[in-house]
Amino acid sequence: MRTVVITGLGASTPLGGDLPTTWSALLAGTSGVSVIEADWAQELSTRIAAQAAVDPASVMDRVAARKLDRSSQFAMVAALEAWADAGLGLDEESTVDPDRLLTSIGTGIGGLHSLLGNWDVQKEKGARRVSPLTIPMLMANAPAANVSLRIGSRAGVHAPVSACASSNEAIALAFDLIRLGRADIAVVGGTEAVIHPLPMAAFGQMQALSKRNDEPTKASRPFDVDHDGFVLGEGGACMVIETLEHAQARGAHIYGTLAGAGTTADAQDMVAPSQRGQVLAMRKALYEAGLTPADIKHVNAHGTSTPTGDPIEAASVAEVLGEAVDGCVVTSTKSMTGHLLGAAGALETIASVKALYHRVVPPTINLDNPEPDLLIDIAANVSRPLPSGDLAAINNSFGFGGHNVSVLVTTENTTAGSAS
Repeated sequence: MRTVVITGLGASTPLGGDLPTTWSALLAGTSGVSVIEADWAQELSTRIAAQAAVDPASVMDRVAARKLDRSSQFAMVAALEAWADAGLGLDEESTVDPDRLLTSIGTGIGGLHSLLGNWDVQKEKGARRVSPLTIPMLMANAPAANVSLRIGSRAGVHAPVSACASSNEAIALAFDLIRLGRADIAVVGGTEAVIHPLPMAAFGQMQALSKRNDEPTKASRPFDVDHDGFVLGEGGACMVIETLEHAQARGAHIYGTLAGAGTTADAQDMVAPSQRGQVLAMRKALYEAGLTPADIKHVNAHGTSTPTGDPIEAASVAEVLGEAVDGCVVTSTKSMTGHLLGAAGALETIASVKALYHRVVPPTINLDNPEPDLLIDIAANVSRPLPSGDLAAINNSFGFGGHNVSVLVTTENTTAGSAS
């Protein structure tokens, strides 16, 4: 079976407009949650969100940005950062065979701003004022398609839509296709941009969002007794993955190895999590990687800060790791970034890669009163070092509809040297 390695990383998040800024903020325990100042938020029960630190349109060509929904803008910024970080060129400078290049970028909801924005235009000004670009902008496959057009990938364009598991599923899909020999290299990840009156109101009606409007930076508190819901975030995150042989042939810097992925479906309930499904996803990832629970030294948890989800995931991790649970450091970076929905898995897989690469786990902030009997070792409020030697980490993503995806990364094949 072909070995798949990670050679490029990029992100635009509530903590920074690029990955180095985001990573530094994660290690510092910085919260990206703030009050939404827009007038429309004043009538909502939740008036806070993890808004992007940098407007993606501000770092793009103005004409190009106008043709993309905000979700596609985030994907483009993150993908091009990862592409450059991998040492790859564009257009005539590219040395990658486009017929062996794949794009797989997921999203949970898609071009919501373009959809609802143009519906408002039609209601207020009539059908003739609707943008002719509305459909290409609102499609859920638009972020993947636009990135594919920019980098010239012809081996396939995939856009998994599986709620909060979308981007980890995009990673897992490309991982499988590369190992099957369908491609040699891929840009993978996810994006989301739905900080908008309707999703905020709808999640609020579900009682899913934190209502700590007066303490936004303390609102996202995974595994804490006082958690009262998640904080909606926005952004994009992408990686370049490729076969080990392809990476070595071009002298690429290698952050680590994508060693396994497990995907399951609960077939139980639309929104309630299933411990069985989560456990099976992690065990499938371990099996694919040929590793044991004792090899896992870090878990970046789905950890959304909900009273229902956090305890179930803690129990799932403890069940999978068994006696090895005490040797594994768990964190939830959503405590700082909020929940990026379809982009969450990619961002947190990248955080897992960086944690292994730099041998330090970002903290779970706001963890002042851990829920009782969690049975897992959480990096509460301060970063934690990881040991020397070979390391492996799991990132979990679980989505509405019963989607469970666990991605497993290792330090195998990592090359030394400075990196972002």
